[in-house]
Amino acid sequence: MASYIARKGPLVFSSLGKWAYNMSGFNQYGLYRDDCLYENEDVTEAVRRLPRKLYDERNYRIMRALHLSMTKTILPKEQWTQYEEDVKYLEPYLKEVIAEREEREQWNKTH
Repeated sequence: MASYIARKGPLVFSSLGKWAYNMSGFNQYGLYRDDCLYENEDVTEAVRRLPRKLYDERNYRIMRALHLSMTKTILPKEQWTQYEEDVKYLEPYLKEVIAEREEREQWNKTH
């Protein structure tokens, strides 16, 4: 994992994708897409495996978003997360966790 560089932005740039991203609203709180994933067992394990720095940055963004939500405010527009700058920091860890789970399920089926 140490050599992985998080992918920035979407795989395909499109007007519709950018519109949907901006309409979702989480970028107005400074959150990344990976901050908003539904926390099932796979996501929880992937978050647990994050390096300390990424884990702390994630928690800061979430706490700031919660504070902004409670005060019914949003960040200034220049601080919003941009569509092209959204870092998929959890993606490699999540793929690894899912692959391990699928391998474990396959092993349990055959043994």
